[in-house]
Amino acid sequence: MKIDVVDLSGAKVGTVDLDDGVFGADVKEHLLWEVVKMQRAAKRAGTHSTKTQKDVSGGGKKPWRQKGTGRARQGSIRSAQWVGGGTVFGPHPRDYSYELPKKVKAGALRSALSLRAKEKKLVVVKSFDLGEIKTKRVASALKALGAEKALIVDGKANEQLSKSARNLANAKFLPHEGLNVYDVLRYESLVMTQPAAQALSTRLKPAPKRFKAKEA
Repeated sequence: MKIDVVDLSGAKVGTVDLDDGVFGADVKEHLLWEVVKMQRAAKRAGTHSTKTQKDVSGGGKKPWRQKGTGRARQGSIRSAQWVGGGTVFGPHPRDYSYELPKKVKAGALRSALSLRAKEKKLVVVKSFDLGEIKTKRVASALKALGAEKALIVDGKANEQLSKSARNLANAKFLPHEGLNVYDVLRYESLVMTQPAAQALSTRLKPAPKRFKAKEA
């Protein structure tokens, strides 16, 4: 598929041919859901913790004898049924992260890129060279491109853009090597440089399907 290439002022300067399987694929919402759930699970701290009976201080002595008092049997005043006692089956520190197959993650990223392309929210710029670290220049460029709340994608070598965009409240810079589904969906627009778009088009290009010959 062909997509217009513009400069930082929004003027068209050419076109770029990108792979249909990456930027024009069917949007599979179930893959988007699965990958976003995986990414959000990995961000969970998992530091929640409760004290069990062995962690609560006191209660080392049996409060009264086993039989003959007319009261229920008790082994410790720090059992769960006592005020100040331990918690039964409470949460403890754990790791919530898990992994999905590489094909699922690649398919979800293709769906996210295709979604932005179909929504006309994908902007490809010739380059994003600033010449200096200047947040105001990035904000002005995004406004001219009509993408004030945007995810900006370029190569990781563009440190000037990375440092200039990090103070913007409604924008974020990511190198194309670290592009992910959650951030693509989080921002309304996707602004990427032509080299980054071509690199993604090559890296995420789906493998050709192999068909088995029918037996006679």
